[in-house]
Amino acid sequence: MNRGPKRFVFQPVSILTFIALALLFWGCGKQADTIVFNGAVVTVDSGDRIVEAMAIQGDRILKVGSDEEIMALKGPETEIIDLKGKAVLPGLIDSHTHPTGASMFEFDHEVPEMLTIQDVLSYIRGRAAVVPEGEWIVLQQVFITRLKEQRYPTRSELDQVAPNHPVIFRTGPDASMNSLALAHFNIDANYNEPSGTKIEREEATNKPTGIVRGWSAIIKLPPTGKTPTHQDRYDRLLMLFKDYNSVGITSIADRNCPNESMDLYQEMFDNQELPLRLSMSRQVGYVQSAESIKSQVEEISREPLFTNGTPMLKTVGIKMFMDGGMLTGSAYMREPWGVSEIYGIDDPEYRGLRFIPEEKLITAVRTCVENGLQFTAHCVGDGAVYTLIDAYEEVGQNLDIKPTRPNIT
Repeated sequence: MNRGPKRFVFQPVSILTFIALALLFWGCGKQADTIVFNGAVVTVDSGDRIVEAMAIQGDRILKVGSDEEIMALKGPETEIIDLKGKAVLPGLIDSHTHPTGASMFEFDHEVPEMLTIQDVLSYIRGRAAVVPEGEWIVLQQVFITRLKEQRYPTRSELDQVAPNHPVIFRTGPDASMNSLALAHFNIDANYNEPSGTKIEREEATNKPTGIVRGWSAIIKLPPTGKTPTHQDRYDRLLMLFKDYNSVGITSIADRNCPNESMDLYQEMFDNQELPLRLSMSRQVGYVQSAESIKSQVEEISREPLFTNGTPMLKTVGIKMFMDGGMLTGSAYMREPWGVSEIYGIDDPEYRGLRFIPEEKLITAVRTCVENGLQFTAHCVGDGAVYTLIDAYEEVGQNLDIKPTRPNIT
């Protein structure tokens, strides 16, 4: 039987059908999920164009251009948003935040502005009047360089305004404590502080003055005031995130994320209430052995939010603390600070505090690179910055460090 003509007719029809279907699917693929139009879309592209409209497909911008161009991408299910002349800007990224702490800072009472030592003491006296005796009073982030006197409140001053409460006046990595607080942590004339911590002492008696530099290595801040519920923490965190959104922040990085914070973020994501993109640098402490640091980093590399994170929520690496702070006289410098009454520095060779010894630092950086994690560290002083850059260079001699994008925070 002669099947030649049928074969001749069939092939062109099949090809035309295939082309038609391909064009149909291509057209469907170019339909936008969302279109915003009649506005001023600031592209920040190479030509700094401002256009009328934008089409979005999935989690990507499909196209920007005129209203006419973009409306051509409208499909039956496309959401249409009329900007009515308003502007659309690229979202802002805050690459260094501590959201769970910030959201709870004034949970049970407002903290007033303090400009003098007397303001500080008045605040603590007021708290002592309402906080039950024996409970902690903690005042954080009132830096002495912003006080008129430019000094810490003394142990004696804190004792006078709160004799029946342990008190910690904390400024970043350093703190001033009253007698009850020192006693609680067994810090006395015979106390031997670990590396990375300095207890300031009276010259004649060797008794602590109350000022503890690098306090976090030996002190775990106690709970104070009203105890927040899980729902309190969740609600206030969501409120903070919406505040971020209100000023154009759409992506943040938590640069010292403990387990508790990660769990809150995951819950918010699971509830489909996370209103911004969130990257986490997981918290790794330096007061542990190099082997323990290595094990902790390896454990983080196996966490689901690192191995299977999403653009909305993911682990990117770890964070450690290299030194103290500039506002507290404890940043690690290349040259000596010099004697300073403000910072209580009496050693002319004092260069600040370096918290991470060489072995631990190299171990942490190398383990991060080996597991694809980003390493970052709090570095304020130039000595800390150079030390970290040197560590990156050393590890980079044998490993390809660039893909992990190590940085300094």
